[in-house]
Amino acid sequence: MDEGLGVLDWEDIVREHSPRVYRLAYRLTGSVADAEDLTQETFVRVFRSLHSYQPGNFEGWLHRITTNLFLDQARRRSRLRFDPLGEAGERLPAAHDAHEPERGFEHGNLDLDIQAALAALPPKYRVAVVLCDIEGLSYEEIAATVGVKLGTVRSRIHRARALLREQLAHRRPAAAGAPSAPAAGAVGGPGSTRAEVG
Repeated sequence: MDEGLGVLDWEDIVREHSPRVYRLAYRLTGSVADAEDLTQETFVRVFRSLHSYQPGNFEGWLHRITTNLFLDQARRRSRLRFDPLGEAGERLPAAHDAHEPERGFEHGNLDLDIQAALAALPPKYRVAVVLCDIEGLSYEEIAATVGVKLGTVRSRIHRARALLREQLAHRRPAAAGAPSAPAAGAVGGPGSTRAEVG
């Protein structure tokens, strides 16, 4: 760590950046406990690597560390432990969140369908779509954060969005007056007709 960085400076860094790192970690992991662990691990890594930080985009550096740690965890596990539709108690903010309104808001307003759909994505797709559509990073920033080519980012985001559309198809509003049954031709091939129930 830099000799000029004191304990108070370190506490300021953690206090200022912790909510954003936690929010990203939660979106990536889908779990309060895993997000807290990933946030802590991120700041441990930041503390150890601060001496090698090249002045620039500190937020981008934090995103890169957080996503790389998440992807490392995903590689180590055959399947990440997700419980997106688990006990309601796990979805409530922890007691310490009362002092951190942003975390309380995040937990209280997460849509379980969307969280479950994100959890179902392969980690590399989840990272891309979370960084783009939730965190608001540009494709170029995502490429730099994840360490892949711009075309790869575009491809992953496109694929992730397609998978999310499939996962969330049940949420699409039905067209006015359209039957809820499959569209004509969907069952029995083109030109087939439905028998009327009399």
